[in-house]
Amino acid sequence: MTQMVRAAVQTGPRTIEMREFRRPEIGPDAALLRVEANGICGSDIEIYRGHLGGERDPFIPGHEPLGIIEELGDRAAERWGVQVGDRVAVEVIVPCRACEDCLTGRYQACRFRTYGHGVTGVDVAPSLWGGFAEYMYLSPTTVVHKIDKTLPVEIAAMYNPIGAGVRWAVDLGGVGLGDTLVVLGAGQRGIGAVIAAKAAGAKTVIITGLERDRHKLAVARELGADHTVIVDGDEGQDVVEAVTEITDGRMADVALEVTPMAAQPVTDAMTSVRHGGVVVLAGLKGRREIPLVTDLLINRGLTVKGAFGVDAAANRKAIALIESRRFALEKLHTHTFGLGEVGLAIDTLAGDAGDGAAIHVSVHPEYV
Repeated sequence: MTQMVRAAVQTGPRTIEMREFRRPEIGPDAALLRVEANGICGSDIEIYRGHLGGERDPFIPGHEPLGIIEELGDRAAERWGVQVGDRVAVEVIVPCRACEDCLTGRYQACRFRTYGHGVTGVDVAPSLWGGFAEYMYLSPTTVVHKIDKTLPVEIAAMYNPIGAGVRWAVDLGGVGLGDTLVVLGAGQRGIGAVIAAKAAGAKTVIITGLERDRHKLAVARELGADHTVIVDGDEGQDVVEAVTEITDGRMADVALEVTPMAAQPVTDAMTSVRHGGVVVLAGLKGRREIPLVTDLLINRGLTVKGAFGVDAAANRKAIALIESRRFALEKLHTHTFGLGEVGLAIDTLAGDAGDGAAIHVSVHPEYV
């Protein structure tokens, strides 16, 4: 049994170092995860660039870990309903599970959470809190979800973007049978929303993207989108005009905004839905102030919701959807990297490296 664990540590903006840490001892309430893969999302890009979260102590990134339970305490096994050898997906938030927020189902708002997977510094014992490592520590209050071991690892690692689609479009947006959804942003979470909406019975799903997103929009079509709209370049369309035309003036029931750092899509979302429609905002803007015409909300009777991450209910639904094998999710996965290539993996998803065709990118510690 190896006594040292390799991990990729972010020490500053765009700076990743490979380090070794002592393999932690596992007590009766904890576990050790052998990381199979860790997906990368847009927030990883902004954190890597130093645009989100401010100054940080060195930490092991990776907040979408998937892996195999290698060591497991007796009480943890009973509490989580897992055993050694099971594959699990791990949530980023580590709640206390005892405060009022936790006990009433609002564990994402837990005021007493001390740790988080992919965000906690390496100075906090036992250091291995992030998914960009060979092994990761699972503390007593970690939230885990079993997932089918027979699934290809690249597909199983999509639980978070598919979970985001479920939570943001269906759970928060309320998309259901016969509804029309417009998704502003063609990244993996936008496409995840397409999949979730179609699984929930949406009649019409429209997704927007940039000229450089043509490959993403093509995949979105293959996975259920009824219409795609390019919003820039020579063939660019006005989003509201496109939605008006597609719906014969009825507009969308729900709009989901998932673009990073852009202001215009927020206004487009609010003007693309019908009177009384729902707008879900999930695209992080790096704390930029976004102009908001409140009369638009009032006079159109809109409901606007902020989407904070993915909760346990959405993760469970997403995993069931993945395990159903109903959708050709292999079309989403484009790039696989090893543990020593974390920076390159993030740059590839961002479009700063590679062929510009990235959609779902993951880091696999055992990949060579």
